[in-house]
Amino acid sequence: MYWTEIENQSKKLGAILTQNQQTIATAESCTGGGIAYALTEIAGSSAYFNQSWVTYSNQAKQSQLNVNAKTLELFGAVSEQTVIEMVAGCLHNAQADIALVTSGIAGPGGGSPDKPVGLVYFAWQLVNQPVKVESIVFKGTRAEVREQAILHSLKQAINLLS
Repeated sequence: MYWTEIENQSKKLGAILTQNQQTIATAESCTGGGIAYALTEIAGSSAYFNQSWVTYSNQAKQSQLNVNAKTLELFGAVSEQTVIEMVAGCLHNAQADIALVTSGIAGPGGGSPDKPVGLVYFAWQLVNQPVKVESIVFKGTRAEVREQAILHSLKQAINLLS
């Protein structure tokens, strides 16, 4: 449903990264590698795409991205605190110029009154710059929530670099 726009935004982001001679890395939970897929679907993406992690489990977030176990215990995987640690780990471990991460509840189950289905936390960070964090509650099916999260993440990365 959203893939045409996702492809357009991936091309736009790739062009900006190429022009700026920058690299990007991603760490994804609820989007399951969809952002990395969208970015690497573009021919020539090897010039700017560094690497990606799909850290679906808490253990993966800890071992691959250096997320603190206490952060996960206190705030949960779907939280501002967790995506801040995820983006720092992604940026550092990939040695990229920009990192973007997602963690959320795509559904159809798993939600709660505090963290409803469709809630996605995002973080973006440019090297030597402060972290930008945002959360959105998307509506729709599991696939629609994931696609909207992928699209939003790409658009915000473009805004950050522009």
